[in-house]
Order: sequence, then structure tokens, then C-alpha cells
Amino acid sequence: MLQNFIKKIVSHKIIVGIGIIVLVGTGYFMYKKANNNGGGIRYVLAAVEKGTIVTFISGSGQVAALDQVDIKPKVSGEISGLYINKNAEVKAGQLLAELNFEDAQKSVRDAETALSNAQHDLDAAEADSEQIKIDAERSLATAYEDGYNAVSTTFFKLSDYMKDLKDVLGTDNESRKYVTGYSVILGADYPFITKLLDNYDVANKLFTDNFVTFRKTDKDADRTIIYNLLNQTIDTTKTISEALESARHMFDACTILSYKSFNVSSQIDAMQPKIESDISAIYSAMSSLQQIKNTIDDTNTNTPKNIEDAQFSIKTAQNSVTQKEDALSAVKTDLAEYYIYAPFAGVVAEVNVKKGDSVSGVTVLASIITKQEIAEISLNEVDAAKVKVGQKVNVTFDAVSDLNITGKVVDIDTLGTVTQGVVNYTVKISFDTQDERVKPGMSVTADIITDAKSDILTVPNSAIKSQGSSKYVELAEGLGNDGQQLLANVSASAIKSPLQQQTVETGLSNDTYTEVVSGLKEGDIVVSSTISSNNTNTGGSTQTQSSQIRIPGISNFGGGR
Repeated sequence: MLQNFIKKIVSHKIIVGIGIIVLVGTGYFMYKKANNNGGGIRYVLAAVEKGTIVTFISGSGQVAALDQVDIKPKVSGEISGLYINKNAEVKAGQLLAELNFEDAQKSVRDAETALSNAQHDLDAAEADSEQIKIDAERSLATAYEDGYNAVSTTFFKLSDYMKDLKDVLGTDNESRKYVTGYSVILGADYPFITKLLDNYDVANKLFTDNFVTFRKTDKDADRTIIYNLLNQTIDTTKTISEALESARHMFDACTILSYKSFNVSSQIDAMQPKIESDISAIYSAMSSLQQIKNTIDDTNTNTPKNIEDAQFSIKTAQNSVTQKEDALSAVKTDLAEYYIYAPFAGVVAEVNVKKGDSVSGVTVLASIITKQEIAEISLNEVDAAKVKVGQKVNVTFDAVSDLNITGKVVDIDTLGTVTQGVVNYTVKISFDTQDERVKPGMSVTADIITDAKSDILTVPNSAIKSQGSSKYVELAEGLGNDGQQLLANVSASAIKSPLQQQTVETGLSNDTYTEVVSGLKEGDIVVSSTISSNNTNTGGSTQTQSSQIRIPGISNFGGGR
């Protein structure tokens, strides 16, 4: 029974095998016939066309808020006001909370008072400096005016003094008639007379010269001229006083020697009192002139020093004001820190405190995130090197399949992160539009456009072949009207015309197409791929191996084992 069953299987196997052989043989015959119509090699052709090539780098990551911050106070204190709730939207600069600021306000008031006092001191110092200049100018103006007036008054008196000296000597047309009489009285004390004559000659010349200068000078003359006139008049007055003193000494000597019996006794009696009066008066005039000169000298000497001292006081006061201003600015800054504001517009993610809580600089009052979202993707070091800020990006979202948002690169990490020996860089991408369906944390895929060219000649990548450092294509020419039909046959065609090897210069390329810079023109037909008689594609696309069929009980059929 077992043998009969085996025989049935074998007989059925033979019948099935024969049927399969017939089918395979027929199919193989038809396949060979179909593929032998154009000879042993068939070609997939492509036309050189104008188009656009875009290159991009892809990366994946997540949606993130453009900015997120934990709100912390810069000072310690008790929360006296809290003006936010969780999930509430806030504007940039909006007041979020405030701390008890009474002590800080008092510090501001104290600093304002100190600044006001310092400013008052500065104003007073500046006023003092200005008053010094005003007083000095007023004093000088008065002194120069008084000096001119004193000189004028003195000259009238000096004229009288010089007349009295002439009368003492009996001087008239250069004759000195009383000198001999004095000489008779004095005898051996004749030097008194010599001294008087010498002093008179000097005084007379100074008086004459001084009077000429005085007559040329008016009260509105330059101060230097008036000052020189004052000095000259003092010198003249001093010299005349010396001559008067010499006359007094001579009269005193005559009086001691009993002059009454001499001819000049009446002259001595008449002139001696006048000389005594003149001496008293001339010293008074000389003192007045000297006092005015001293006032001018002292004012000119002391005013610069007084002004310098005043400027030092002003500088000291200015420094004090600056210090008080800085102190006020500091306490105002401290006071401002008791008010806590939103750094940007966004949404309150968390609120961690309540009114009345005591907080410090480490306390997180709340967290705020921006409503504006970005994508953060990770790229390896090779791809990151090709990415630049500003490049356009196309972003898709796993959770929202129908959403496609454009954007641009806004930031690239300067320092990469090493994970298991691989360096990755985070790239931030801003969105051109915001969509409410997009939430932080969603997965994204971003295609960063690194280069793009339009209106350029392009061919499939598989058409480009290399020979050494050169690149070439196989150019199909002479196809005539069959060209378009052959291009339409994507399953390969046999061509009768010979192929021409054409050297080309290439440019930009992506995964599909390559730019042809030179060597071809629009409309040229090139070989995209080649299929040999054993069905092997030699044009750069994936090779397709012939089928191997194994039939039970038969070995090595159709290339099988």
C-alpha cells in the first residue's frame, strides 16, 4: 500500500514537472524573443532638460518654545502683590509681582535728601566763585578809579610843594639867592644844603616828567597805563618828600645856630612852618597813593588764588553730587527690583508662590514660555558644517501630517555634544508662520536647503560616468523621429545609431539630478542606463538579476542548482 502511494506521488510529480517545463519553456522562449528584438544591449534614454536642482540636509528633532525663563526676584522680601495665574497670557513688561518695598523707598528718600544737600553745596560753591570774580573786578575798578583821582589830587598838592621848595632856595631863573645865606649860617654844616640841592634837582625832574605823563592820561585809559602813572606818582611824591625833609633838616640846623642875626632869618621864619606842614601833608598823600596801589596788587595777586580755591571747592562739591547721584541711582535700582516684570510676551506655565510668602533670589516665582515656537534638530558634524544661519527650511510634523511650514535657520551650536564618539550640533529653526496645532515637544523633520539653482541644464545622475578625473555621458544622436518614442519607453530600448562619448563639466547635484555646466545643450538625448543581454543594468541604477527557477526532481535548470 505504501508503495502504491509513492508511485502515485511520483507519477503525479512527473506530470506536474512536465507541465511546468512546458510553461517555463514557453515563457522563456517568449522572453528571449521579446528581448532579442534590438540586439543584445538595450538602453534607457533621457533628455537634457532645463530645470531646478535643490540640495538639502534633513534632520529630526522637536518643537520648542523660542524662549523659556524662570522668574526669580533679585532681592529678598515678602510678596505684597501677585498679579498672574497659571496659563494666563502676559505682555512684555507686564507687572507680575511686587515685594514689600517700604525700606527701599525710605532709602530712596534719604538718598534724594543727601543729593539735594550736595547740590545746594555745589550751587553755593559756584556762587562763591562767581562772587569772588565780581568782587575782584569791582575792587579793581574802584581802585583804578581812586588811583587816577588820587593822582589828580596829589598833583595839585605836589605843585605847591615844589613851589615851597623853590621859595626855600630862592630859585628864580636858575638863581638860588638864599643858598649863600644858609651857607653863612651853617658854615661847616654845608652838606645839609648840598643834600637839599641834590634832592630838589631829582624831585624837580621827576615832577616835570610825571606831570607830562599825567596830562596825557585820562581816567578811562587802559588800566596798565593808570597803574604805571600811579607808580610814577608815588615815586615822585616820595622824592619830593625827601627834598622837603632835607629842607626841614637844614632849617633845624639854622635854628640851633641862632640864625636871627642873619639876612635870611626872615625867610627861614616864613618857610620853616610851611615845610613842616608840607611834610605832614605829603606823607598823607603818599600813604593814600600807596594804599590804592596795594589794593590793586593784592587783588591781582590774591584773586587767582581765591578763584583756584573756589574751583577746588566746586570740584569737591561736584564729586559729592556725583557720589550722591550714584547712591540715589543704586537705591532706585534696588527699589525697581522689588517690582517683577515679564521679560517677554508669553504664557505663564507655572506659578509657585502666593501673596504673603517670603522669597529670596533663589525662589522661582513662576515660569514663562513664549508663544512663538521653533524647531530644534540635531545634525552630525558633517551636515552641520554645511548649514548656515539664514538658510531656508521646510518643516513637517509627525503629529500633523497635513501641515508643512517654512522657516529659516536662526542659530547653530558653536560647541557640539559628543555622544558615544559622535559629535552632534543643535540647530534652531524659526517658523515663518505659527500654527495653533503645533505644540512644544512635537516631533519634526526639517529639510534645510543648502543650495538651489534654477533654469539650468540637468540630466539624471545615472547618465554621468567617470573616466579618471573627467566626466562624460553617452550621447545618442541621429535618432530622428524615433527619439521621443524611445524616451517614452522607460523599460529600455534597442537603438541602431552608434553612441558618442561626450565630455561634460558638472555642477550642483542632488540624489536624482546633476547640473551640466558645459558639453551638452537642451534637448540632447543621453543614455541613462544600459541593460545587457544577461539583463544587467550598467547605467548606475540597481542591478536586476535574472530569475532562477527550481523544479522538484530537476537540477540546474535555467541557471538554478
